[in-house]
Amino acid sequence: MSRRAVITGATGLIGQALSAHLRAAGWSVQGVSRSAPDAIRWDLAKGTIDGAAFEGVDAVVHLAGESVAGRWSEDKKRRIMESRVKGTTLIAKTLAKLQRPPSVLVSASATGYYGDRGGQHLTEEAGPGEGFLAEVCVAWEGSAAPAADAGIRVVHPRIGIVMAREGGALGAMKLPFKMGVGGKIGSGEQLMSWVHVDDVVRMIAFAIERAELSGAFNAVAPAPISNVAFTKTLGKVLSRPTFLPLPGAMAKLAMGEAADEMLLSSTGAVPAVLESLGFEWRYPELRAALKAALD
Repeated sequence: MSRRAVITGATGLIGQALSAHLRAAGWSVQGVSRSAPDAIRWDLAKGTIDGAAFEGVDAVVHLAGESVAGRWSEDKKRRIMESRVKGTTLIAKTLAKLQRPPSVLVSASATGYYGDRGGQHLTEEAGPGEGFLAEVCVAWEGSAAPAADAGIRVVHPRIGIVMAREGGALGAMKLPFKMGVGGKIGSGEQLMSWVHVDDVVRMIAFAIERAELSGAFNAVAPAPISNVAFTKTLGKVLSRPTFLPLPGAMAKLAMGEAADEMLLSSTGAVPAVLESLGFEWRYPELRAALKAALD
């Protein structure tokens, strides 16, 4: 009998890839949705979910949440925070009440937890930083406490900037770079914690299987890279020039607060936990990751 996994956000970038990966490994996978056929029903606005459908599930992966992309209005920020806190709280409390709960809840987080930390290389032992995204991540991770308190192993992958063929950060970068108008952002010195989508999926599968892994881990490639080095590498992969920088002031004018935290912030997360457990990256180097995502 195949093992069962439930995934929220199953139609998203990571969710789709993870669903395919688990099914290929023999898992039965079910999504969570307000309306999709064959999915477990939930309604975040009403705070309702079909809890009985989770009985006997082996693993739950919680990826759902409002996108952080775009300019942040106060309403957008509220949706970003509430979608994560309300969704995670609902999932965690539901699992805590089950007669046959899953052995593990993988509840996503992000490297935004660390905030703008200059040139520091940050292991999972580093505390939270400052700013809106850091506040979101702290509240997001904390919302899974009911599941942990009920004895369920809870894991938080702090996911970096995802390199993928469709969507994600790379999807937004491709067009300007292909047109020859790409370049560094601001000073270019800010560190970027990146990861290929295939490795994110493999990290989540790894977290499901490894009973000794609990709490937060940095779901990133082995080494962060400066924005200017990232820019040069992407230009080389696309065979395009990268001499038109985006000044920080222009980024702020276009995106406001989001530019400070998503484009100009320096977050050098390193995957100390995964390295200690012997995880092997498929794409440890940026050039190979970009080529795989763009070919």
